[in-house]
Amino acid sequence: MHDAESPHTLGGAGVATRHHGVRTFAPIATLMLAGSLVGCTVGPRFSRPPAPVVTTYSPEPFPAQTASAAGAQGGAQRLSENANVGTRWWAHLGVPALDTLIAQSLEASPTLAATEATLRQAQELYAAQAGSTRYPTADATLGEQRQRFNPGALGQAGEPREFTLLSASVAVRYKLDLTGGNARALEALAARTDYRRFQLTGARLTLAASIASAAIAEARLSAQVDEMESALRDDDEQLALSRERLRLGAASPDEVLGRQLQAEQSRASVPAQRKLLQQTAHLLAVLAGRAPGAGDMPRFALETFVLPSDLPLVIPSELVRRRPDIQAAEALLHAANAEYGVAVSRLYPQINLSASVGSQALSSGALFGSGSMVWSLLGQLTQPLLNKGLPSEARAARAAFDAAAANYQSVVLESLRNVADALLALDNDAQSFAALATADAAARGALESVRRQYALGAASYVQVLSARQQSHQTRLALVAARAQRLVDTVALYQAVGDGDRLESGDDPPRVKP
Repeated sequence: MHDAESPHTLGGAGVATRHHGVRTFAPIATLMLAGSLVGCTVGPRFSRPPAPVVTTYSPEPFPAQTASAAGAQGGAQRLSENANVGTRWWAHLGVPALDTLIAQSLEASPTLAATEATLRQAQELYAAQAGSTRYPTADATLGEQRQRFNPGALGQAGEPREFTLLSASVAVRYKLDLTGGNARALEALAARTDYRRFQLTGARLTLAASIASAAIAEARLSAQVDEMESALRDDDEQLALSRERLRLGAASPDEVLGRQLQAEQSRASVPAQRKLLQQTAHLLAVLAGRAPGAGDMPRFALETFVLPSDLPLVIPSELVRRRPDIQAAEALLHAANAEYGVAVSRLYPQINLSASVGSQALSSGALFGSGSMVWSLLGQLTQPLLNKGLPSEARAARAAFDAAAANYQSVVLESLRNVADALLALDNDAQSFAALATADAAARGALESVRRQYALGAASYVQVLSARQQSHQTRLALVAARAQRLVDTVALYQAVGDGDRLESGDDPPRVKP
């Protein structure tokens, strides 16, 4: 073995080595070039998409206040840009049991747990990428190698001999970010972390809205089952009267058959409605992260819900900065933009630096002696010359960016439609409720009039039962209208977004455009 300088070039870089105290130097032009190029960044910088230019959700302006009527859930609702919603918007429905259930569900939902785990995964991938690209990597190595040296193989005299070569070293590697490719890759991961964060916010908003809507549906179905069972009792009573009249010769068999048909149709509708009620209760349990058979689930009644009188009216330019699905689509657009920059950076030179220092000896005692030190310094510059795949990768990344831009536009348009539909439903369903409330008042008045006539002998009991039947049908529709106003309110809260942000000290910083 002998000490010698062994410079090698690979892609324009140089290698310098030192063995057993003899120092040699490699060219340093590579390092000078690297220093002059650090800080350059290729690819377009990301700019947030502009807010929609429209200022309203419909060509026809929505009324500032909905119609109103007497009775529960009949008040007018006002739309205001200054309405204070807050992140716990479901509290405005005035049902403490619902407030508690949603709070518990946000902690126990397996769907949210999976989404949170996905966010943590994205955060750790960001941290791993940041650690491997922003800072050098260092590895320590300790080795033992058994070798056999045969002088005859080199044309020298001497007997073959065996020896053990011990080595210990520390190696440091770093990839210079000449064109900003590493920074753009890190930017893409940070944007995808933001995407997962907005997904979690959206999942929480959707879960709360789903539980609130299911609770309202349970209350509606329960009230309708009670009303239908009451109507069925009236049908059975009318059927019994018709059979008695038939026995007395005051009615025909056709009348009895007609009453029997109506009674059995009503009887068949009750189990179907009860099935929907039970299925809704099962849905509520699962949304809350519990088994359908859990006995600690609350039961909801329509009378306990409060119809919020002040609702938020969010202008389109604010909506795109508020809704989590729009923000998630923007994060994907940001990631696609950064990944396009990564693809472009591969067309430019890449520089890798590495250095190691250690010792080699034939015995452990001499391993760290003064004459056993070895070190190396490597600078490697790589410039793609003939790789037709790289331009195609850049064009593919640009196509992915175009697709993300189109997806963002689609999400924004769908969100605007979502809010427009919610506002439209508020107004029209309030008008329907007002009409049904008037019809219910008329049906109740007609029933009371027939009862007074029956008390005076001017009307038959059959007429009383018929009036009661008409009143039941009107109340069934009114119950559905009351619940629908509550559902419309929940839909608007969900449509405008709750503006909730997850805050954690472990989260990576948000990407700044």
